Amino acid sequence: MSSQTPAPDPYVPDPYVPGSTTAAGTSAAPPAGARVGTVVWGLIVLALAALIIIAQLGIVTLNGTYVLIGLMIGAGAALVVGGLLSARKRDNSPSTRKS
Repeated sequence: MSSQTPAPDPYVPDPYVPGSTTAAGTSAAPPAGARVGTVVWGLIVLALAALIIIAQLGIVTLNGTYVLIGLMIGAGAALVVGGLLSARKRDNSPSTRKS
């Protein structure tokens, strides 16, 4: 009769917990960054809120048509630039050249 205790089982990470590894030993997918469209629309809402506050305080008088045109030009430019930067970052990843 032996008085030794059996060795504990080796640690097996839970595949459903973020940051743990799967049973195959590969790590989980990297977290995705913020989407360009979400950031641009958030900036538009913040800009409109700031312009409304400035107009209500009487600091400046704003023409609604010019404000909307400026916001649309800025939002369009931000979406195009953000999309190009996102596509450029995505193209830098190594590929296996398999379809």
